[in-house]
Amino acid sequence: MKKTLTIIAFSITGLVTFAQQDAQFSMNMFNRLAINPGYAGTNKALCATILYRDQWDKFPGAPKTGLLSVDYGQIAHGGVGFTIDQDQLGFDKTLKAKLAYSFHLQLGAEGVLGIGLDAGMINKSMNGNFIAPDGTTTLGGGGTDNAIPWTGTSATTYDVGFGLYYTNQKLYVGLSSLHLPAQKINDKSSAGNTYPLSYDFQYQVARHYYVMAGYKFQINNEFDVTPSILTKSDASSTQLDFNVLARWNKMVFVGASYRLTDAIPVMVGLEWKGFKLGYAYDVTLSALKDHSAGTHELMLGYCKKFTKPPVKQGHMNVRFL
Repeated sequence: MKKTLTIIAFSITGLVTFAQQDAQFSMNMFNRLAINPGYAGTNKALCATILYRDQWDKFPGAPKTGLLSVDYGQIAHGGVGFTIDQDQLGFDKTLKAKLAYSFHLQLGAEGVLGIGLDAGMINKSMNGNFIAPDGTTTLGGGGTDNAIPWTGTSATTYDVGFGLYYTNQKLYVGLSSLHLPAQKINDKSSAGNTYPLSYDFQYQVARHYYVMAGYKFQINNEFDVTPSILTKSDASSTQLDFNVLARWNKMVFVGASYRLTDAIPVMVGLEWKGFKLGYAYDVTLSALKDHSAGTHELMLGYCKKFTKPPVKQGHMNVRFL
């Protein structure tokens, strides 16, 4: 089991890695700000979203991800946003935090183009006292796993992303790229009396590319269906999600997705007075389906629109001066 966990962990993160590193969410249609800064404020409201994902439940050391995003429109000719997320896989932890600004261009009577930029930080850390599922510890705990810095390690670098996001009452399309500097995070330790082994921790942050699109079909006054697509790539591997979300009476939604070669997520949720509550369950299709209890995901959101009061105009009647 220890070998299995280590292979999975380092295939995703590693000491030097070029694979996709950003956490994924099945309810990605409610998580557009995190992957496209151009989205910030385009709904002309104050919105907050919390997501928690427990991937491959019951599998020791499996990924657990939490995210908070907040954005607000109608400010400085555009919108602003803030995102913080933490992704943990066994002994490996990634923390990201960033601020976003989107400049809004009005296109036609209903369309808005958001041109966004975000900036923040990425912190990468490894726990030298991690206990493997078979009970063996790393070197920090007296074990013999030389692959993990036995004292633990933590390093931070800056992060920048760019995105374009267009939306109207029915359609949305987004193009974005995150981690543009493609920074390398380093941390070194020399051997000595206290630490008998040295290590040179190097983590390559891969540049990521995203394409998203969706279109709402209004079936009748109470029922609408929105198919959407999300493509994620780091130029060496690509992942594709096909989604369909049906909503009744602007109150109940159900949906399903297909993630190529990986999973079939199903979701259900409620909307009420600006609040959103959603749950998704991923039916695993990969080889891990025999070693886990699937993937659980929770979403809580809130949006409040602010409408400007109409400007009252008065005119003097020249007959009554």
